[in-house]
Amino acid sequence: MRWPLITVLLLAACSNEANHLGNPLMLPVTGVSTVIGNAAYEKRRGQVELIVKSNYDTIRQEIGAGGGPALTKAMDAAGIPVSERPARIIQLQSDIGIYHASPGALVTALMVYGG
Repeated sequence: MRWPLITVLLLAACSNEANHLGNPLMLPVTGVSTVIGNAAYEKRRGQVELIVKSNYDTIRQEIGAGGGPALTKAMDAAGIPVSERPARIIQLQSDIGIYHASPGALVTALMVYGG
């Protein structure tokens, strides 16, 4: 008698309505995809961080100058579309004071711009 009740409850939980958990039957799949997505993000962030910290002074100068090879390399690693780069450089220039104090803030900004 319990199994029909459990089945009905599980099926009732599968709706198209918005909720914070999503479809409970899809939790294993979404969990695996989240782990894979996080690993890919962390790898990309690590590459950006290595480029920024290795070329920190040069990248800050290139931001002020409107671009350069080290900044381009960091933007490539962050996945910032080429068509968006001029606008992103202007944003970086407007916040340059933050990046003078913290290379981590620059890494974060590049990752946000890269999506």
